[in-house]
Amino acid sequence: MGKLYVAIFILLLGVIALFAMFNQESTTINIPFGMTYEISTIGLILLSGIVGALTMLIIFAIRDLKRFIDNWQYQKKQKREAEVQGVYSKALNSLLAHNEDEAKELLKGVLSKEPEHLDALLRLGDIAVTEEDFQKAGEYYQQARDISPRNLETLFALERLMEKTGRWSDALHYVDEILDIDDENLSALYKKRDILERQERWDELVLIQKIILKNEHAEKDKNRERQDLIGYKYEYGRKSLENGELEKAKKAFRTVLRIDKDFVPATLGLAEVLLREGESEEAINNLEKSYEQTSSMIVLARLEDLLINLGEPGRLIRIYKNSLSRSPQDPVIKLFLGKLYYRLEMVDDAFETLASIDTGGADYPELHQLMGSLYMKRNQPEEAVYEFRKALDLKMALRLLYCCKECGYISLEWSGRCADCKKWNTFQFDLDGTRGSKKVNNQVLFK
Repeated sequence: MGKLYVAIFILLLGVIALFAMFNQESTTINIPFGMTYEISTIGLILLSGIVGALTMLIIFAIRDLKRFIDNWQYQKKQKREAEVQGVYSKALNSLLAHNEDEAKELLKGVLSKEPEHLDALLRLGDIAVTEEDFQKAGEYYQQARDISPRNLETLFALERLMEKTGRWSDALHYVDEILDIDDENLSALYKKRDILERQERWDELVLIQKIILKNEHAEKDKNRERQDLIGYKYEYGRKSLENGELEKAKKAFRTVLRIDKDFVPATLGLAEVLLREGESEEAINNLEKSYEQTSSMIVLARLEDLLINLGEPGRLIRIYKNSLSRSPQDPVIKLFLGKLYYRLEMVDDAFETLASIDTGGADYPELHQLMGSLYMKRNQPEEAVYEFRKALDLKMALRLLYCCKECGYISLEWSGRCADCKKWNTFQFDLDGTRGSKKVNNQVLFK
């Protein structure tokens, strides 16, 4: 390759010499401001070539120098980043070992080398939260936000801090910022749903739940969110009913029942709306229709109270007997019918109905209580004592309790939503005292 370059250089010199032999004229060069020079044409060519070569040499030298400096700086930066990452990794290991003091020192060391290390700021903020130093945590998180205002991890950290300090409006503000950046972020949507539920903003919750349902992917998750959407629509109706907004409540309850005709809380809510509007007959018809569809004893109990208050016990007895014609040995229906007879002072009918109950080995505290009361009315104290003792031996409160069929939570009061598992339309009567977790308001009722 070297010989080739020499040959090319000699050939070039030969060409220049040939041009010099046939071009011996001189060229006048006028320099600005009056200076003039004469130079041979071939000399001008050579001079121009030399100047061009020197210029290119300088350009290449500058380029190579810049590359050298950039490479040196890059290697220096890589070395510093490797050192910082090594210290940060040690800090994470300390956190995993629950050595927060050592982790804090290491993370501060990271910031001394790289003040804008986002992850170090966030981890220091997290440590401050665990130590309940919320002001310091806020300072670290705010520094991280100043570095990267649209970083989702930082915004989530700030939102969690607002929750810890009970600043729900600020927490909601940060969630909205996240959704402005990523409007399909399910974690942010869940956060917003939880905050709105805490604030009982049911109308907004319905809208958020529709967005969540739209963005869920697995069919199992979609089914769960559909049920929650029904629940939130019911809650909107319930809140409207409490506020006296009967039209809104009626529309909400009917919407729920169009989606799920077996949703008992909406049935009871609609009946209450109709009663407040003076539509007692329509309320009764709706409850009766719902009972025929769902066989819900809670609906039947509400229907019983309503018909007795309206002075129509005969209609209620007819409903019970129609139910018994379909299920002659149903102990629950017989118990309710016997209890109705007892309320109406129809002692013989009550005794005959309750005595015919075959519990199938199950114990019904309410049954023993009623039978004891009936024996007292029939002047049979020994039998009454026996029944009362059986009721007390079961260690049950002498009233019907409500049991969540999903989690077993027991409550003294009916509600459209279980206070424990937060699911709707799950309460049923715990007649035999065996279905529930035996808890009322998180206190053990009996062992």
